[in-house]
Amino acid sequence: MPVTNFDKNTQKPPAVSIAHGVTAVLLASAFLNPVFAVAQPLTDSPEPMGFYGFNDEIPEVLTTTRLRQPKTRVPGTTTVIEGEMIRDLGIMSLVEVFRLVPGMVVGEVGSSTPVTTYHGTVHYEQRRMQVLVDGRTAHRATLSDMDWQTMPVPLEIIERIEVSRGPNSAAYGINAFLGTINIITRNPADTSGVEVRAIRGSRDYIRTFASVGDVSDSYDWRLAYEKRKFGGFDYQLDNNGRLPFHDGHDINTFNYDSRWKVNSGFNADIRVGVVDGLNEQDIDKNGELEATDHPDIDVRDYYLQTQLNFTTSQSHFFHFQASFENYDRRQRWPVSIPESAVACLENGEPLYYRPNRPLCFQSGGIPLIAETNADSEDSRLEFELQDTLLISDDLKLVTGAGFRKDTYRSETFFNGRGNNYQSRVFGNVEYTPINWLTLNAGGNWERTTTTDEGYFSPRVAANFTLNNNHALRFVYSKAVRTPDGFEQDPDYGYTLRNVSPEKYAAYEGYRVNSTAVWEHPSYVTLGKELEEETIVSREISYFGQFPMKQGQLYLEVRVFKDKLRDMISGVIQFDDWTIDNNVGIDQKGFEVEASLEFPGTTFRASYGYLDQDDWYTGAGIVDEDGNIDIGQQEYAVNLLGRLSLRHSGSLALIQNLPFGLKGSTAYYWADKFRNTRFERIDFRLAKRIFQPRYSAELALTMQHYINKVPDISRDNNIADQNQFFIEAGLRF
Repeated sequence: MPVTNFDKNTQKPPAVSIAHGVTAVLLASAFLNPVFAVAQPLTDSPEPMGFYGFNDEIPEVLTTTRLRQPKTRVPGTTTVIEGEMIRDLGIMSLVEVFRLVPGMVVGEVGSSTPVTTYHGTVHYEQRRMQVLVDGRTAHRATLSDMDWQTMPVPLEIIERIEVSRGPNSAAYGINAFLGTINIITRNPADTSGVEVRAIRGSRDYIRTFASVGDVSDSYDWRLAYEKRKFGGFDYQLDNNGRLPFHDGHDINTFNYDSRWKVNSGFNADIRVGVVDGLNEQDIDKNGELEATDHPDIDVRDYYLQTQLNFTTSQSHFFHFQASFENYDRRQRWPVSIPESAVACLENGEPLYYRPNRPLCFQSGGIPLIAETNADSEDSRLEFELQDTLLISDDLKLVTGAGFRKDTYRSETFFNGRGNNYQSRVFGNVEYTPINWLTLNAGGNWERTTTTDEGYFSPRVAANFTLNNNHALRFVYSKAVRTPDGFEQDPDYGYTLRNVSPEKYAAYEGYRVNSTAVWEHPSYVTLGKELEEETIVSREISYFGQFPMKQGQLYLEVRVFKDKLRDMISGVIQFDDWTIDNNVGIDQKGFEVEASLEFPGTTFRASYGYLDQDDWYTGAGIVDEDGNIDIGQQEYAVNLLGRLSLRHSGSLALIQNLPFGLKGSTAYYWADKFRNTRFERIDFRLAKRIFQPRYSAELALTMQHYINKVPDISRDNNIADQNQFFIEAGLRF
């Protein structure tokens, strides 16, 4: 999308530093908020205060249709979270930002793998939202999954995040099934100079950031480095009590962002990034094939991106974008396979099939010792051409085309190398025939080789403007999601290397296929052709802006009703592969988002209510005795509802305080994860120091977990409900 449309001339912010703290003064600010708001001096001509500032008539968004539109004209509901708010609230990781979005849920699964979703339907696999960074697709190419821990996006360089809530395949294609997340980073021209920051905190949390950049008449640039290190949860549980949890990470990212300004009609954005580090995986969560050590992941990713922006006139501009991303993951560990299990492999007896376990896992004998791996490397080459034509103030058109090539290489997941291809064309027209009515019509046609079929995802909307500050929207949209390469064409197996002792020499290079270890052979669906998932969504939403004497109130309400069919559910594991198009979902609900802004004060609230009705629609699942297994069918339905919460929301307050202090507090809740409720309240207090040649910030943050019972998993345990973080930042 043309992020170059977002090119406001902001003043360089002083000493942006994320600091995090708690103090009694901040608690008092929640009650004295109106007093401080009135006490702030007002001028007749206030300075620009950003995208939601007092000089902006109506907030605008870029993501929903690829056109820059005010919220009164956009065909849908889009949440905008500014980078300044992220930093002021003391948010510690990128995925935590989405706790502020109505209807979105954030959690951690497995070895502290962060996940987020809109309206549920995922758990480990996050495949139904399109995630973009400066217009570049960010999810894994062939596994269609999001790895939030290794995202090369430091919080300090985020300008804003837009979340288009509801199907957005009409603009972005197959992966925008439930919505779109677009992360827009700061213009290098706004971050010139040097900035450094260091944060230390509970559970061995370390985050350091440094950037350097410069501006000139023809070239602006920024080089940024970030280290993210975290120890994860304190412990996990088993029948013997508490055990150490090996679930931390140590990630390094390098980003180079630049803009080459050739002339008034042409500029080019050039971006390069590298990710390197270690993502710990606990043996009890992720160890396969009788692992004897933790299967940690060595991360080696990089990306290249360029976007050529052409402006032929004030009413016509277009861009061409090319990007290449490579995700290289090395995951290796030792295994010890009992002699009896080796005999089962020789005889074709599934290792983990319950009736076979007494036979295949006997004590005694000489085990086979070897090394195996789950190495994978996948890459994405993507081209996009987008043209924007502003025919008049009342008629605007965006059109474009894209092509994507996904390449996968994995001995374990695919037993070799392969490619998938996608091509698409898209467009949206915005027409305002009379001043109180705006019509939007758009669609995306896409063809993918994973199903060898083409799909059209349309969206139509009518916005009724109730004076300049209020609008009522009626939106109808359809979308599809096709299975990714691993869902559709896996060849899953582990190859044994460095085999010992000598008696097992014949097993050097032997591949243990998933067919040799099935836990439930009668449930297996491997090899079955999967079809596309579909969603039909209807939305009625309202946006209102209420000017006040000293500030603004923004209110947005979304009411929705969705029909999801042929949803893919089941288990994707080495010893259990049961996915199929077998679940239907009807869901409805409403979401509210409000923001009250005074000079020096911001109060924000969000709430989401979701009512889901789901049922099994696939072929009958047959157990080993040939009977229909109702319990397994219910399990397939429940898998899609693990992150579907009836209630979720947030409250946040950011307040300027006397003596150069700035405080914030935020409350997050989600109800319920498997009969547990997530609740946390954060406090932050920062002291900013401004000098002619530099600026600095010191801050303290406390996160208080209200509930002792862990959410999502009983292993996600924190020993101390109070988590503390300190930060120091310097900019010059």
